Amino acid sequence: MKPPEKPLRIAEIFGPTIQGEGALIGQPTVFVRAGGCDYRCSWCDSMHAVDSAYRDSWAAMDAAQVWARVRELSGGRPLTVSISGGNPAIQDFGPLIAMGRAEGYAFALETQGSIARDWFAQLSVLVLSPKPPSSGERPDWAAFDACLAAGQGAGAVVLKIVVFDDADYAWARAVADRYPGLDLVLQPGNPEVDPDLPVAAQDVADWLLWLVDKVMAEGWFRPRLLPQLHVLLWGNKRGV
Repeated sequence: MKPPEKPLRIAEIFGPTIQGEGALIGQPTVFVRAGGCDYRCSWCDSMHAVDSAYRDSWAAMDAAQVWARVRELSGGRPLTVSISGGNPAIQDFGPLIAMGRAEGYAFALETQGSIARDWFAQLSVLVLSPKPPSSGERPDWAAFDACLAAGQGAGAVVLKIVVFDDADYAWARAVADRYPGLDLVLQPGNPEVDPDLPVAAQDVADWLLWLVDKVMAEGWFRPRLLPQLHVLLWGNKRGV
């Protein structure tokens, strides 16, 4: 007998809006943000979806309830659903993905690569984003490799690394060499994590220019360099 479905812990569902970062930047998207994470990155900008102190604000929803909200927000028009967190791999989003795929929706998911799930293979895009030294976390590469293996059936697997400083940059180059077959996205970090504080557009541009200058100076032409577009447009405001 199949065990009952465990409710999903959902921090927020919002959209449609544009994807603000990574491989699908600029693409119309509905976001499903899961509550809970096995990391505590020093510069995390979504602590409301990470820290258990916010648990009372997370909704307990089954996959059908989440899917009903996604369909409502999208007007039943298939688009991309981005599952984020926190670390969404902590929970079982397989049933939700199956519901959406049956109606023509595409699914993208971003995770640090610490927990592998067999349903990664049902994603249109799996973004693996190991956290650099500035985060204060240390990736488990065996777990990361298991995530990579689990995602082999996905439409695309992308390696995305956030870079805050020279140490992060050197680390990113080493990680990129470890996974030469993956599409690679580099993104400058946003040091301002308070959602109530504005982020100056010039600061966003300066962070990106710093990273562009480093990559071009070294003639490293493999990565795509992308800004955090949502930070440029809306700062650290949630739900956009």
